[in-house]
Amino acid sequence: MQPLIAVAGYALSAGEVRRWPETDAVAAPAPYIRAVHRAGGREAVLLPVQHDEEAAADLLQDFDGVLLLGGGDVHPHLYGEEARPEIYGVDPVRDTFEIALIRAAIKLEVPTLAVCRGLQVLNVALGGTLYQHITGRKGLASHGVPGGGKPVMHPVVLEPGSQLAQAMGTTRAESSSHHHQAIAQLARGLVPVARAEDGLVEAMELENGWVIGVQWHPEDTAPADPAQQGLFDALVRQATQRAQRRRAASQTVGVH
Repeated sequence: MQPLIAVAGYALSAGEVRRWPETDAVAAPAPYIRAVHRAGGREAVLLPVQHDEEAAADLLQDFDGVLLLGGGDVHPHLYGEEARPEIYGVDPVRDTFEIALIRAAIKLEVPTLAVCRGLQVLNVALGGTLYQHITGRKGLASHGVPGGGKPVMHPVVLEPGSQLAQAMGTTRAESSSHHHQAIAQLARGLVPVARAEDGLVEAMELENGWVIGVQWHPEDTAPADPAQQGLFDALVRQATQRAQRRRAASQTVGVH
């Protein structure tokens, strides 16, 4: 059984795809998709549209897992702040769509992996806040440059016994980062399960259910690093179990 993973895609304006100058598009970077394929899953890339939580829940009825990707910044007004000048790539429709999607996934107990921006969306969706710009801040290590900048490899220390550590099979990992924001106030219901050596929260998970957010980009190094690929393997494994439960439940209903 190949579980179906909902991948929250990027909305691209007309002309952003060179050979499609007159039409817009929806896309997802291929390294994420390849990591899902290596894990034995299949994907559907979703166009961000204006959804509320109820509509997002209806959408997720057809899926066994959710994958939130990196990308531009979440608008600071969603966590009660004015935007700093360094904010970039804000897409209000994508913000609304992904917040509704993650809330619905939690309500429906759909396994979810949230990467970089995805971790930030998860935190904001549940009431947390973000540091809007950490680049160059005194006392912090380099975490790379977003928006196509060169990634930085740095170690993260994982909480022993966490779902994250179980998925990755380690309590210390070398991770690829390119972000300028980070978790400030952690939302209720989320537990920090990894930190960088400078103390920044690098991963968190839901207290109940399989929902994991990581600040780094596991897809960058997953082809050669089993620990990073392990995150996608665990997502697909959890999604497979959900698909099996759903199938068993539908067969039971059919019998009666």
